[in-house]
Amino acid sequence: MPEVTLAAWNQFLQSHPEAHLLQLGEWGELKKNFGWKPARIINNKVGAQILFRRLPLGLTIGYMPKLANSEKVMGNSEEFWKEVDSICKKNRAIFLKIEPDSWSEDFILHAKRSSFILSSHNIQPPRTIVVSIKDSEETILARMKPKCRYNIRLAEKKGVTVRVWDDLSAFHEMMTVTGGRDNFGVHSKEYYQRTYELFHPKGTCELLVAEYEGKPLASLMVFANGKRAWYVYGASNDRERNRMPTYLLQWQAIRWAKARGCEEYDLWGVPDEDEETLEANFETRHDGLWGVYRFKRGFGGEVKRAAQALDRVYNPLLYWVYKKYTRNRE
Repeated sequence: MPEVTLAAWNQFLQSHPEAHLLQLGEWGELKKNFGWKPARIINNKVGAQILFRRLPLGLTIGYMPKLANSEKVMGNSEEFWKEVDSICKKNRAIFLKIEPDSWSEDFILHAKRSSFILSSHNIQPPRTIVVSIKDSEETILARMKPKCRYNIRLAEKKGVTVRVWDDLSAFHEMMTVTGGRDNFGVHSKEYYQRTYELFHPKGTCELLVAEYEGKPLASLMVFANGKRAWYVYGASNDRERNRMPTYLLQWQAIRWAKARGCEEYDLWGVPDEDEETLEANFETRHDGLWGVYRFKRGFGGEVKRAAQALDRVYNPLLYWVYKKYTRNRE
């Protein structure tokens, strides 16, 4: 079975309950509204969602985020890759970028014997912190840094409360404040609204807000599928920061994920450095993702690095131009 409909893809995912957030059909539908075209391929028991980014002259770049069972797929799925190549050529892709849903690099040996190039560029932050939430709440709290636990309790003592929210306009305003303060890009209000509309009705997303005396201080959007949860979007304004609302907010998001049966909580992105370097520099560096590492490290998770991205090239000359462009941006 080659390219399939959204309905067929969602049916396929019912037998793959641990699919990554970025492989869910809703994620493809979200990106379709903002410059991407989703395509879903199923070949026997192997499947993937590919996103095609439109370029001038009818060209595209293909992106396969968080491919499941990457070690198996790279080594034993020739027919699957024939289908992938066919879809990519149909969409005039210069190349296809594949980000495995794996912490292991075992698949690289297979990749080197095939038509894959180890990429120097990832789209998603490769390094993250994953918090185990299988145990009791008391145990989860005990694994946190003492200052983090203190700040959670301080927020409660100082009258901060957390509840579910649906004010996407206010959330976007808060994201804009955070982006300006911490120097990172912010999506449009329509992007967050569409995200909420697609994921929330299925119970795979919640928007939470931390308040003091009815005034919003911080908010986040948390996602869950199977036994994993992801903290993807978070924001805070400049009010009442001494009440530590972001700590209590994050703790309540963890509790939400745990109540849904999740066992891991992915804090989604820290600087791409080993833990020793992170710990040696987090108090002095604040550029890029360094600004959030100090906060995220407090929740007692494990620093992990996703397997490196791979590129499957269809137009070598334009691929060379792309690599030169990305190097110049770094």
